[in-house]
Amino acid sequence: MSEGLNRQLLRMSLLLQLEGRARRAETLEELAFVIVNETMGLVQYAQAVLWLPDGGAGRFAAVSGVAMPDQDGPFLQWLRRAAGHLRLDPAGAPRPVTAANLPAELAAGWGEWLAAVLLVLPLPGARGAPGGVLLLARPDAPSEQERPLLDELAGAYGHALAGFQGRGGGWTGRLRARPGRAALVAAAGLALLAAFPVRQTALAPAEVVAREPTLVRAPVEGVVERILVRPNETVAEGQPLVALDPTRLRSRIEVARKALVVAEAEYRQAAQQAFADARANASLAALKGRLDQQAAELAYLETLEQRLTVTAPHAGVALFDDAGDWAGRPVALGERIMLLADPAKVELEAWVPVPDAVDLAPGAPVSLFLNTMPGRPVGAAVTQVGYRAQATPQGVLAYRVKAALEEGAEPPRVGLRGTAKLYGDRAALGVFLLRRPLGVLRQWLGA
Repeated sequence: MSEGLNRQLLRMSLLLQLEGRARRAETLEELAFVIVNETMGLVQYAQAVLWLPDGGAGRFAAVSGVAMPDQDGPFLQWLRRAAGHLRLDPAGAPRPVTAANLPAELAAGWGEWLAAVLLVLPLPGARGAPGGVLLLARPDAPSEQERPLLDELAGAYGHALAGFQGRGGGWTGRLRARPGRAALVAAAGLALLAAFPVRQTALAPAEVVAREPTLVRAPVEGVVERILVRPNETVAEGQPLVALDPTRLRSRIEVARKALVVAEAEYRQAAQQAFADARANASLAALKGRLDQQAAELAYLETLEQRLTVTAPHAGVALFDDAGDWAGRPVALGERIMLLADPAKVELEAWVPVPDAVDLAPGAPVSLFLNTMPGRPVGAAVTQVGYRAQATPQGVLAYRVKAALEEGAEPPRVGLRGTAKLYGDRAALGVFLLRRPLGVLRQWLGA
């Protein structure tokens, strides 16, 4: 077999490979890359540029050797000015162009950007598609052996481009031909999309709190000596929780005991003198009352002494911050020291900022994304919504929302924090996206 026949068979094989690559391209960008770069395997050239007739003047979709052509670069700016003289027509015939075909001001830059000959290879579109033009910068015009291969390759590339450009007689082709109508269709599509109903949602910081906790209060006025349990410790019914300093109360008890002894002595003395002294008999009732008063006060103080150690009214988890913060702190009668909660009875508490507030009804679904396990949301349902906004510890006005966690799942630990996603009623997508700007505009207009 002759060397010339082998070369021809090799070119035919490369042509078939290029056609297959063009057919398998999944995007217009991938096809453009194949056209300007892989055509080098079939015919030699210094540079390749793909022009597509998008819009009025068209655009240069790809340049060989670069992933993304710089539309504002000096090369494409010069080529864009020269395109009017090159007569880029996908339905035209292949032809070589030189600097002599351009005006003097453009021909001066030919040697800087292109080789001696620029082959204009139209890529005719199929099924009414516009097609494109492939520009190949070469040192010479194509040979007689290369022209049939280029014609065949141009038809294959044009057919592949038609799959991405659409039919010229279809609605996409008509929209390309009429940009004004395309804008109207786009505006109508946006209007329909804005009217599409979506579920209103709001994100809010949330915390797992105890449901119906028991308050552990100071039974008397005094000073906390020490806390007998650790934070979040599980305690049993009757277990000591807090010990108050007994020094002050014990001194009062000692004074009350001595006052009771004095009252008893005065009462006995008056009782002995009552038989002979009418005046002593008259003061006997007052002394008896004073004696009973001192006895009652002593009994009351002894009862308070027994309450200096606060015990748990029922089993649960002791909720407070730090035991060291309470040591030595004075407390008033009834002041809260800690909470005693049932670990199985928890609920969700969220604070929805006023700008993000949506209409929430009882039973509205809530998803809780805990910081400890953000990939496993916990389901809940709204049970209570605050009727007015309150200032949070961070100084943000927000509505307080409580939600009951789903039954059946293991309740999370009290004190865990995260983000709650609350779902409100449905509203148009445009209203949902523009609710903040509309609210600002309403305030600015005073409506």
